[in-house]
Amino acid sequence: MIDRYQTERMKEIWSDNNKFRTWLQVEIAAVEVLCNHNIVPQASVNVIKEKADFDKERILEIEKETRHDVIAFLTNVAEYVGPDSRYIHMGMTSSDLLDTSLALLCKEAGGVILDRLILFHDLLRSKAKKYKNTFQIGRSHGVHAEPITFGLKMALWSDEINRHIDRLKSGIDSISIGKISGAVGTYQHLDPKVEHDVCNKLGIKAANVSNQVVQRDGHAHFLQTLALIGASIEKISIEIRHLQRTEVLEAEEFFKKGQKGSSAMPHKRNPIVTERMTGFARLLRSNAHVAVENVALWHERDISHSSVERIIIPDSTTLVHYMLIKMYDLIDNLIVYPDRMLDNINSTNGLIFSQEVLLALIKKGLVREEAYKLVQKNAMKSWNEGSSFMENIKSDSNIMSSISVEELESLFDLDKILININKIYKRMGLDG
Repeated sequence: MIDRYQTERMKEIWSDNNKFRTWLQVEIAAVEVLCNHNIVPQASVNVIKEKADFDKERILEIEKETRHDVIAFLTNVAEYVGPDSRYIHMGMTSSDLLDTSLALLCKEAGGVILDRLILFHDLLRSKAKKYKNTFQIGRSHGVHAEPITFGLKMALWSDEINRHIDRLKSGIDSISIGKISGAVGTYQHLDPKVEHDVCNKLGIKAANVSNQVVQRDGHAHFLQTLALIGASIEKISIEIRHLQRTEVLEAEEFFKKGQKGSSAMPHKRNPIVTERMTGFARLLRSNAHVAVENVALWHERDISHSSVERIIIPDSTTLVHYMLIKMYDLIDNLIVYPDRMLDNINSTNGLIFSQEVLLALIKKGLVREEAYKLVQKNAMKSWNEGSSFMENIKSDSNIMSSISVEELESLFDLDKILININKIYKRMGLDG
């Protein structure tokens, strides 16, 4: 990931030094378990734990010759340990180390993302409460439909993010799988109990069955979950971008003093953060697609998945972490214009209450099709002339013969929508 979009936490997790530390953690766990199984002497384990270390630059130097990163790592560790290093990596294949280590790194990265996701969810719930009674026009197909509240929109977002919390927990579980089963998964040189004990020691699960690698459907699940989180962030971002359009201007990103929106037009205040989120969501979906392609490997394993995983897993976890940090700040500092929301509600001269009138006429005994024609005729007149929908209806004897003026006026009441919104909030536990 380029530095522009790095986060310090993810940069640390996916650094070469942390990768090699994790490799060493797995190898030491393996010799400790082998010692418990009376395969490696305790004295050798003590030496390994005391002396084992690595030097990143030396590993890279050795790899230039070996063209094999695991062999380069093991060679370098052996330079520190000495003769007892013969017990390191005993009975293991490279993927035992790589896949088990990758599981640990993904679990760590996933946990960091989960913490941020929970924070974002909680913020959205807080904003849902704050704007519960802030009226806003609901739009379908981009066209004014019926009134909602801005808080209800926030509640919708929070519920979606809550589902992602469950999905991410599942995704982390699916990728927190290790293996110490040898070159083709048959435990040719180690008992399966060794694998179980090593993985248990490391805080992950052992694969029920494997070949040379842990199967990649779990990795695809994890990356697909990250892509779904990105899709929801994009959904929120697109909504804010639409609300920031000059013609709408119901909400906008916080614009700091000294910030510039355009090199040519000094007046511009552009939704740059939410536009950036849209771009990142595209990357996440692309990476998730590649993760699915990695599921189908040849026979007991080929290496086609390895190169792309070195890119897509660190990049996707970093992107989602970055996106959640930025979106938290954006929502927390979002500028909201309740008066503009009301202006936009009123801009269609009462048309948004057309269904209220329709249903009232049906309840009075009119056939639905006839009631629809009467209401639509007056609605289209208001639409085309910019006249008051209510006044048009008051002038229509075909409608007013079925409904009183008082009954009609009571239909044009925004507060009525709050009744069932209160029920939604109670259902979501947002009424406290």
